[in-house]
Amino acid sequence: MSDTAFILIVEDEASHGEAIKEGLERAGHACRLVDSGEKAVESLRNRAPHVIVTDHRLGGSVSGLDVLKQSRTICPWTQGILITAHGDEKLVRDAIIEGGAYDYLQKPLDLDALRVAVLRAARQAITLRENHVMKDQLDKAVTFEGIIAVSGAMNNVIYRAKRLANTKLTVLIFGESGTGKELIARAIHNNSDRRKKPWVPVNCAGISEGILESELFGHVRGSFTNAHADRRGFFEEADGGTIFLDEIGDMAPAMQSKLLRVLENGDVMRVGSSKPIKVDVRVVAATNKDLKEAVEKKAFREDLFFRVNQADINLLPLRDRREDILPLVYHFLQRANELHNKNIQRITPEAMRLLHNYNWPGNVRELQNVVNQMTVFCEADEIDVRDLPATPPINATTDIVPVKPRPFNVTLRELEMMAIQHALAQHKGNREKAAKQLGIGARTLYRKIKDYDIK
Repeated sequence: MSDTAFILIVEDEASHGEAIKEGLERAGHACRLVDSGEKAVESLRNRAPHVIVTDHRLGGSVSGLDVLKQSRTICPWTQGILITAHGDEKLVRDAIIEGGAYDYLQKPLDLDALRVAVLRAARQAITLRENHVMKDQLDKAVTFEGIIAVSGAMNNVIYRAKRLANTKLTVLIFGESGTGKELIARAIHNNSDRRKKPWVPVNCAGISEGILESELFGHVRGSFTNAHADRRGFFEEADGGTIFLDEIGDMAPAMQSKLLRVLENGDVMRVGSSKPIKVDVRVVAATNKDLKEAVEKKAFREDLFFRVNQADINLLPLRDRREDILPLVYHFLQRANELHNKNIQRITPEAMRLLHNYNWPGNVRELQNVVNQMTVFCEADEIDVRDLPATPPINATTDIVPVKPRPFNVTLRELEMMAIQHALAQHKGNREKAAKQLGIGARTLYRKIKDYDIK
């Protein structure tokens, strides 16, 4: 988590306000200084700060405590620090209870203590902000037959699945392993007029070439060794319903021609029989291969490709639709809680950020496995970075290749002068913006410009 933040300073005494501003800018924060409560409230509506640092006594009708109270409505994740006169215990109590202040400091103000308080308050604000974003994403998630979607890509997948469900078109689903191809296929079946009929999934890559024909189309007694009785195949089992041919791209060429015959006329021929059996089966297929490339290489029949690809659905890998990661994590967390008898309700923003940035080569399936692991091993009421599994190395950092430094014969004074000149040039002479970029106060910049005689 970054330790820099946007701070709104509310102070009607100019010199005091400038001192606070410069002290916080030296710590790397971006600051805005206003001199009244009214201006502070207006600023809150224009841009929500991470932290408000405000004196209680301000010129005008809006006090510092009033600013904090209004901030709870305008930007509820913003944290407030109230500066009070010494010994005003009632005001401190009101600031924390009514104003929701994160902290208070008494005059005379210690800038080091202020920097520490602001840093802690900023971290709290960033956490609350990220939790707010998480909740907002969860509220926007669309659910359909167990499919969780926030991204436009997945919403398009759901739209196509719904529209194709009640048609007679053969659907081909493209996507890497673990993206949820079977889940989409099952959703199509469940929303079709065949939903009360059989759903038969078949993994074409998981059945050897020698027995796939018998598994799909059945066989008659005596057709081969150990064929002791007639047996129906998957197509007959699926009659009236839907058969899902997963990883159809792995099917051998000889089987492709036999499958094409069934798709063309609806006749199944059992192994060892010459009598066709009529079936009424909806076919949904899936592949993790580029079938167009396979057709060009003569590894997949072109006529079969067009027959199974009457309509297509493309599932992007999880790394290309990262908006879906957060709602999927919480969806899997809820399921893992039920499965493992746990009651974990939250994931820290730091852990969530690592999950969001990981590339997920195993896609949604890998994400579900990781959430299950974290749920089992988490001993607190929220999942943190320490609960991430070592394999895969989700919290691993990129290897850094050491580079031999080149000689750099410039004095510190010259380097500082160059930095100031570059910042002024970049912001076309705007000293306030240049000072913010350099992380120093405007007054400090003015002094250095004069000392270095920068034109």
